[in-house]
Amino acid sequence: MCGIAGIIYRGGDGGHRIGRDMTAMLQSMKHRGPDSTGYALYRAPTPELLLRVKLGDSGDAESFQFGEDIRRRRRELMSALTAAGASTKGVEDVNEYTISATLDYHGDLKHLADHIESVHGLEVLSLGHSLEIVKDLGDARKVSGEYRLENYFGSHGIGHVRMATESDVDIANAHPYWAYPFSDVAVVHNGQLTNYHTWRRRLEARGHRFASDCDSEIIAVYLADRMAGGESLEDAMHHSLEDLDGVFTYICVSEDALGVAKDELAAKPLVLYEGEDMVALASEEMAIRAVIDHEIETYDPYESTVMVWTR
Repeated sequence: MCGIAGIIYRGGDGGHRIGRDMTAMLQSMKHRGPDSTGYALYRAPTPELLLRVKLGDSGDAESFQFGEDIRRRRRELMSALTAAGASTKGVEDVNEYTISATLDYHGDLKHLADHIESVHGLEVLSLGHSLEIVKDLGDARKVSGEYRLENYFGSHGIGHVRMATESDVDIANAHPYWAYPFSDVAVVHNGQLTNYHTWRRRLEARGHRFASDCDSEIIAVYLADRMAGGESLEDAMHHSLEDLDGVFTYICVSEDALGVAKDELAAKPLVLYEGEDMVALASEEMAIRAVIDHEIETYDPYESTVMVWTR
C-alpha cells in the first residue's frame, strides 16, 4: 500500500523544522507502511557537497563480523574519497552503519559515486549541495529518533512509508531514491510502472546504473536525465506521463522545487493543501492535518496532472 508525503515552505529560507513536520506526517500514515521510513530533506544549498553513505544494513547488526566489516569499510571509504579527488571537511558517524560527510569536490558526481561504491558493501544514499536522504527500518518516530531529525531545519522535503510486498525489508529497498548521478534530485512514489524494464534498459544504455530494482528509482533517474538535457522539472514531469506506463502518483524534489504527478487513471490517492506559507501533500488528508493546527481546505488533483512549486 505505502504512503507518500511532501512539504515545501514558501520563501524557502531553510529555517523551517522540516524534519519534525515530515515525521509527523509520516507517522500519521504508519498503517500504510510499517516496515521502513525514508526522508529526502533539503537545506539551503552549500558550496560543499553533502554525502550520505550506507556502510551496511541494520538487519546485519547482530552478525559477529558486522562491527569489524563496518570499521574496514569506513577506512576504505576515506581512501576512495581521496582517490577520487575529494577532500573531507567534516565527517559524522550518524550510527554504526551510516556516515554523513561534507566534501570539497569539483569534479563529476558519477566519478565520485563510482569510486565510493567500488568498495564492497558501500551504497551512496545521496550526494548533492542541499539534499540529504535518510532511511531505515521501522516507523517514522523510530527513524527520526535514531537520526536526530526533530531539529533538522530546511526548506522542503518528501517522505515515504513502506509496506514490503515484493522485496526484502532492508534499507536498500526503502524509499526515497536519489537520482544517481545527478545532484539534488529524489523521488517517492506510490504505484507501479508496467514498462519498468523497458525504461531501465534504455537508461542503462545511456550509462546510468541503479542501486535497486525499485521502479521509483527509474522515475528519479528519468526525470534527472531530462533535466540534465535542459528541461525544467515541470517539462520533464509532463514527458514522464507520456513515457511511463502504469498506475502511479509520485512526488519529485530538486534543489529548489517540489512537484507531483498523477497518471491518466489517477487511481493512487493524493491530497493537496496550498496555503500562503506552505504547500503540503500526502496520500491521506490526516497527514496534512498532522502539521496544520487550523481549519484547512484540501483537494485531490485530477488525472494526468503535473504541479510544481518552488521554494
